[in-house]
Amino acid sequence: MFIFDKIYIEKMVNIMNRSIIKKLKIILLICLLILIGELIYGFYQMKYNAKKSIYFEGINSLIITDKYYATVGSNNDNDNHYEKAKVSKYNSKKEKTFEKLYNVGFNSAFFGVISDSDNLVVVGNYEKNEKEHDNHYRRGLIVKYDNEGNVLFDDDYKKLDNSKFTSIKQYNSDYIVTGQSIYSSTRLGNKEGGAVLVRYDKELNTIWSKTIGDNKSALFNDCVIVNNYIYAVGVDNYNVGIIVKYDMDGNFINKAEYNHTDNIGFTSIVSDSNYIYVSGSKVIDDDNTDALIVKYDNELNYISEVSYDNIGDMRFNKIIIDSHNNLVTIGSIASYSKEKGSSYDYDSIIAKYSTDLEKIKVVVYGDKQDDYFTDIRENDEKYIVVGYSSYEDGSYMSKIISYSMALKVLEVN
Repeated sequence: MFIFDKIYIEKMVNIMNRSIIKKLKIILLICLLILIGELIYGFYQMKYNAKKSIYFEGINSLIITDKYYATVGSNNDNDNHYEKAKVSKYNSKKEKTFEKLYNVGFNSAFFGVISDSDNLVVVGNYEKNEKEHDNHYRRGLIVKYDNEGNVLFDDDYKKLDNSKFTSIKQYNSDYIVTGQSIYSSTRLGNKEGGAVLVRYDKELNTIWSKTIGDNKSALFNDCVIVNNYIYAVGVDNYNVGIIVKYDMDGNFINKAEYNHTDNIGFTSIVSDSNYIYVSGSKVIDDDNTDALIVKYDNELNYISEVSYDNIGDMRFNKIIIDSHNNLVTIGSIASYSKEKGSSYDYDSIIAKYSTDLEKIKVVVYGDKQDDYFTDIRENDEKYIVVGYSSYEDGSYMSKIISYSMALKVLEVN
């Protein structure tokens, strides 16, 4: 009996030990799986944060006066890596005298700037509150700075979900601003919106505001004031380039359309008083677009056009008339690159044409990294071009490039 009990007890102990070991193995396996999961999560979180925290600094617009340079754009040099609108001022030697971030709300960017006496007036967009940030909605933004970078006045604009201001011009003591206010792609509705034109007074009070076009695609990118009329350019219905003529009270006068642009449409506009010249992109087929300049008279009658073709997607982004009465424009080329893992390589171009749209010279600027030209001005017989470039670590840094009148690079800052 004793022997049987002993054998029985030993058998039960062995069974219990095996059960405990089995449970311990299961617990250890669960702990191991949790640890592996945490490591995988931490790895991807680290990759995500690293990707999220890649440094970006870009210039979107430039002005030059007798006393200084000023640029606007954005960077993400903050703990949360939000995009923050910035305005920078430089002396005549291109030495920075101040840089101010617009630290209101969440993400923001500036796209246009003018000089009004010693003040700077800038436009862009921003996310005002957490709800807008979570939904990726933005509103148009206009800010007036004094000569030391202090905010004098600011105002925002929001008619529909996504709004932005793209350019600004001065008219007497007022400001004419272009932009957009549209629904997001998932929203339905028939409220008034689309391309936006606003007139502000010196203290940024709205004098009048106008919208035109499709409320999911229409956009004004730029405007020019000629003989007391406003000519605003952009896009409607996703791929129709538009010029719309208004009087100074915001009354619609006339409109011209150009079919088969890309979805940004006409990007910039200048005038020599007799004619209007607009830049943009012309769709050739499913894989290619050509950089485009179109000439109109002041009644918006089509005169002629010229395009520059290369392999890939091309666009002229900004256009000016220089002191020699030539058209000078900057743009971009997006071409297929096997070296970049079957992605695209982005180069920039600067081009010169006569006002009869005869090509004088076109120069491509680019290396193994991506380059983006955003604005151009003439100063002391040189062209000053701004933008930004990518680098091997994935970051983006702003650039100021000086070109000779013969389109030779003189200096890169």
